[in-house]
Amino acid sequence: MAEQINEILVAQGKITPDQDKQVQLYAKQNNISIAEAVLRLGFANEEQVTIALSKHFAIPYASKENGILVPEREQNLQEIISEKFARDNMVVPLFMEDDSLAVALLDPTNLFLIENLRMMSGKQIQPFIATKSQLLSVIDSFYANKNLLEEVLNEAINAPETASAEGSDEDVEVTGVLDLDRMNPNSSQYVKQVNAILRQAIAERSSDIHLELFDERVSLRFRIDGSLYERTAPAKEAVNAIISRIKILSKLDIAEKRLPQDGSFTIRYQNRSIEVRVSVCPAVFGEKLVLRILDKGSGEMNIDKLGFEPDQKKAFLAAANLPHGLIFLTGPTGSGKSTTLSAVLTTIRTSELNFMTLEDPVEYKLAGISQVQVKPAIGLTFAAGLRSFLRQDPDVILVGEVRDNETAEACLKAALTGHLVFSTLHTNDALGAVPRLIDMGMEPFLLASSLALVAAQRLVRILCPYCKVPHIPDPVTMDRIIKEGHLNPRDSSSWTFFKSVGCPKCFGTGFSGRRAIFEVYRTTEEMRNIIYKSQDLVALRKAANASGALNLRATGWHKVIRGLTTVDEILSVTMSDE
Repeated sequence: MAEQINEILVAQGKITPDQDKQVQLYAKQNNISIAEAVLRLGFANEEQVTIALSKHFAIPYASKENGILVPEREQNLQEIISEKFARDNMVVPLFMEDDSLAVALLDPTNLFLIENLRMMSGKQIQPFIATKSQLLSVIDSFYANKNLLEEVLNEAINAPETASAEGSDEDVEVTGVLDLDRMNPNSSQYVKQVNAILRQAIAERSSDIHLELFDERVSLRFRIDGSLYERTAPAKEAVNAIISRIKILSKLDIAEKRLPQDGSFTIRYQNRSIEVRVSVCPAVFGEKLVLRILDKGSGEMNIDKLGFEPDQKKAFLAAANLPHGLIFLTGPTGSGKSTTLSAVLTTIRTSELNFMTLEDPVEYKLAGISQVQVKPAIGLTFAAGLRSFLRQDPDVILVGEVRDNETAEACLKAALTGHLVFSTLHTNDALGAVPRLIDMGMEPFLLASSLALVAAQRLVRILCPYCKVPHIPDPVTMDRIIKEGHLNPRDSSSWTFFKSVGCPKCFGTGFSGRRAIFEVYRTTEEMRNIIYKSQDLVALRKAANASGALNLRATGWHKVIRGLTTVDEILSVTMSDE
């Protein structure tokens, strides 16, 4: 590029000249590109950088959201641009029209690549620009072999197993990382089946894999967007060998079948590193295996895309920019609390403040933030780590979870001594955090003075944009939506309702991805008085609702009327009295 990205961003007002100096220094010190430095420092996100380049070079911006970054599947584009070429060069074929081929690129000014594409296709190239994360995601889905698992399992049926479950040493590199992109044709059938299950699960955006043996059958299920779906299972006689293979990868004891075991291993797949956490538990008919897939490349760290309503985002960031106080985010395990808090920290991060986190485990690696892994076995608990933090001159502290009285008191002390403290709790709703913290030993008058904000979140499935169909709720449901969502029926002409169907692009689920719904309550003076005097949860709810803030159910209805999710989905994850 004739001009550096930082110069373009300064010219468009995306970053300041002072930030530009920091970017150049950071890039030089860490031996990274200017673009990477801008992203790591949090001065602009990936989408903002790409849109700025799009405007500067007058090249159209392609994304999933604007409907352009969607390859035409009926034109056999994968025969023109192979998966390897697409992945190596960060390019996605979009569509052909007459004598031109439209492609999305990470760097549309790469004339050498464009000339190669012209020679490969025999057509003129129409370039679009897209972000790296979206390009990778589209490559994954466009080139995915969705029948891989069935093909491998059918092959296993026709080829009796003779090899060891451990497979060839070539399947695992000396680094201990399993490379799914290097499928060894000489591997045993059990190794191939494990690799196929992992690849299929990742292609379908699964968060967990469940493999269990029953008396008459084997069950293989993938958890996709929070729900479990049955998949073609391996043969009954292969299950023990598959579990042994996973144990070997996780460095577990393959001879131990009486006690639960936990472990982990890392896989490399399609230019990204993915951690797999393993849990093996003895059951009546044999061991049950559960794999948790932690694909950090698929995490959404942009606070604008988490699911906050505008007023909720404004309230959360206002509290997050306070000099001191307590901020609690509540919700069940797996509801995205870590993702939300990581996104908030990334948004408010500045080199002028000292940010520190204490987590178990560290879910996301955040640039410019000191992160500590809790290790209870050696005495590094949340409470002990937090006491140590206070000697590290922190400004903003994230404590992964308040689990006991000692940690609760340490958080309160930190907030009262001039620090901003973020943490999480497991409660049914946001305001339920108040009695829980008081039960943990926090004095009501100290909690009332230090609590800045409480919030709760749940994850709801988002309708597949390719197969959702219009739907009109019945009158009773419509009245419920209006009442609980605090909506004006006069605006109903602008509402859109859909229901799920299912298609190949969403693997028949009818949904594609999840988004959070929130309730966010800034602590008002009336709420402080209630916390201090009576701790009456009913009165606290009335005071919080009087501020006009939406609860979880109301936020959900706002997603429904915009056609993002379904009525049934909101009813399944929220309660009417929230």
